[in-house]
Amino acid sequence: MKAVGYRTNLPITAEDALLDLELPTPVPGPRDLLVAVDAVSVNPVDTKVRRAMAPQAGEAKILGWDVVGTVEAVGRDVTLFRKGDKVFYAGSRIRQGANAEFHVVDERIVGHAPTSISPCEAAALPLTAITAWELLFDRLGVAPGKKPDAGRILNIGGAGGVGSILIQLARRLTGLTVIATASRPETQAWCRELGAHHVIDHTKKLAEELQRLGIKEVDYVAGLTATDKHLPAIVEVLKPQGKFGLIDDPATLDITPFKRKSLSVHWEAMFARSMFETDDMIAQHHLLNEVASLIDAGVLRTTLSERLSPINAANLKKAHALIESGKAKGKVVLEGF
Repeated sequence: MKAVGYRTNLPITAEDALLDLELPTPVPGPRDLLVAVDAVSVNPVDTKVRRAMAPQAGEAKILGWDVVGTVEAVGRDVTLFRKGDKVFYAGSRIRQGANAEFHVVDERIVGHAPTSISPCEAAALPLTAITAWELLFDRLGVAPGKKPDAGRILNIGGAGGVGSILIQLARRLTGLTVIATASRPETQAWCRELGAHHVIDHTKKLAEELQRLGIKEVDYVAGLTATDKHLPAIVEVLKPQGKFGLIDDPATLDITPFKRKSLSVHWEAMFARSMFETDDMIAQHHLLNEVASLIDAGVLRTTLSERLSPINAANLKKAHALIESGKAKGKVVLEGF
């Protein structure tokens, strides 16, 4: 089968940073699906792994953790899917990725794909939807429902992949007042289009930007980028007993200043369930099915912003370069071999 991967950790500008490969088609295990890949999207995790995780000697590492495809075969213990089903999912960090014609994945982290949008549009959703959903509802403990006193959430990095979904979830499924951050006119407009009540500039002092809106403090902060830079401001704008959730990878995280206000810290890693095969691993199956239903009902929308075709090393290098530039909005998707 065709695949795209790397054999050495290299900057994306290097000729061999990503390579077109021919590899054997994988064989599904007892609870696995063999999926014919239609479309994949690129996330910051792809670029981080490419730079830092070396393949085993003599092997190639395949990236790709956002997939839409068709079930080609099922393992002997599979009960949730059958051949021919259209599926979408974000895969597992401890297995090969999906930048390939065929991919194997545990059925417990797979959902039935939305039917009202294209594979390309659907491929933009799984990883960011799982991350945003788990961060908002599982980690921060926000209750679904339009409660009038739900409070305020500050979404730092609102125009990125996770931020673009989090804005929608918080606006459509809760009563929270949603405040997003973005620094450029086009990304600020994107956040408003997705449903943010307010948009502020994260290159300026967050407290002053909030005060400009007449807001002194917030109940929740979702730290999606540059947490180390914004940490003092996060402590300042959170109200006492507020909650901070983050997804990025600061070099250090000194949360001692959080004690004075009795603030809680919650780290979201959407791969944790699949990496450790937790007892509630199937929660991501149910979550993705719910996201698909919300998409088909018109409650949520895709965050696709750029489409490339076909899936090959040259186009994946373009996508990695865009992600690493820090200027991407929404999601970059590649379609077809």
